[in-house]
Amino acid sequence: MAMNIFQNFFKKIFSNLFRNKKEIKLGFYGPPNAGKTSLANRICKDFTGEEIGTVSKIPHETRAVQFKEKVEIDYKGKKMVFKMIDTPGIATKIDYEDFLKYKLKKKDAKKRAKEATQGVVESIKWLDDMDVVVIVLDVTENPYNQVNITIIGNLVARKIPVLIVANKIDIGKSDIKKIEAAFPEYDVVGISAKYGKNLEEFYESIFKLSKKVK
Repeated sequence: MAMNIFQNFFKKIFSNLFRNKKEIKLGFYGPPNAGKTSLANRICKDFTGEEIGTVSKIPHETRAVQFKEKVEIDYKGKKMVFKMIDTPGIATKIDYEDFLKYKLKKKDAKKRAKEATQGVVESIKWLDDMDVVVIVLDVTENPYNQVNITIIGNLVARKIPVLIVANKIDIGKSDIKKIEAAFPEYDVVGISAKYGKNLEEFYESIFKLSKKVK
């Protein structure tokens, strides 16, 4: 009897220990050029000293899923370990001619369009592996578009905890209220990934959301 009590006691300690060490898979989703990689880079740089990927003004800079393992976020004395997953921007239409506006050669534009299309498929496939998803939206753009609704619909179907980030609040014409009105059932946090503005609220929300992960 006494032996069973001790065994159960140590089993409980070890299970708690390993549960706390669990790596939460945190995915960054959203349309192209909303700032997914910029946000992921800032978090990774702050807590690991390394970035996760490159950014540019040309849409679909990220065309394959990128990872950063074991990113331990330490916020107000609490610690959580995340596997950061930065996904290609989701779009319903990708036309190589759109890239020509950015002075890409026709051959490069076609290659980019093909890779970006494959990236969209890969992003959707990866949803099944996510514990928590951050949807990054450009606060200066109209949130009521088909891409955002598609992403939300996929997440609702999978019952994945979601945080919506309204990025680029540093830009004058930003309007976070539009995003809040578009998705009233979700928490919306306004940030500037470029300047690191309001990241405290972001971390607070991520820690709160991660507690829902089973």
